[in-house]
Amino acid sequence: MIIKTRGIVLKVTDYADSSVVTQIFTEELGLQSYIINGAKKPKAKIHINMLQPLHLLEMVAYVKENNGLQHIKEARQTPVFRQIPLDIVKSSLALFLNEVLYKVLKHQQPDSHLFHFIQESILWLDQTQQPVSNFHLCFLMKLSKYLGYLPTLTSEKMPYFDLAEGIFTKNLPAHTYVLQEPHTTLFYEILRSSYDESHSFQMKHEDRIYLLRQIINFYRLHTENFGTVNSLEILEEIFH
Repeated sequence: MIIKTRGIVLKVTDYADSSVVTQIFTEELGLQSYIINGAKKPKAKIHINMLQPLHLLEMVAYVKENNGLQHIKEARQTPVFRQIPLDIVKSSLALFLNEVLYKVLKHQQPDSHLFHFIQESILWLDQTQQPVSNFHLCFLMKLSKYLGYLPTLTSEKMPYFDLAEGIFTKNLPAHTYVLQEPHTTLFYEILRSSYDESHSFQMKHEDRIYLLRQIINFYRLHTENFGTVNSLEILEEIFH
């Protein structure tokens, strides 16, 4: 069977001399593994340059049941990124988001709403002229909605956020996975902000690092085999 689908490139692994295996999150089929023969050759029909982190593709793919490695008949990058490949901050954010997405999407079934959210978020990052220093924090918390563990905002502000339970609370939990003031208020702002608003609330560099590490802990607590995020240190340097 042949289908048309949109895809988001997540990972590329070398395969033989000039070929690669790429993991692509597709709109129709979820996360799929494709072997692309000759991708490193100069005149390749599907060149490895098209398979950079988070690149958006329109694809025509073969679908074979019970076959781990699939094949792509045609693919084109659309739209082509304008800023992400050229802007060190945006390209570093893309690498970070790419690493997190690969970890969480391994567990997901096909979901067109999730696909659309990720695609629109990537396009916003590529096209915006606004500061993006808080974008990744907002993205991770918006993504958690589609993964099933978005925290509920309460009308009354609570002094603590329990990362393990995923709730705001008046009482200090008996474990260490907790946000306290002033980070609870900053976290609340992240949860309620749109991407366009995310630059409007200010935070110190050390607070941003702390919150990002705690949000990663939040993901680790709620995602099986989440592991470590290797690109975290790069972000900490970029936003210093």
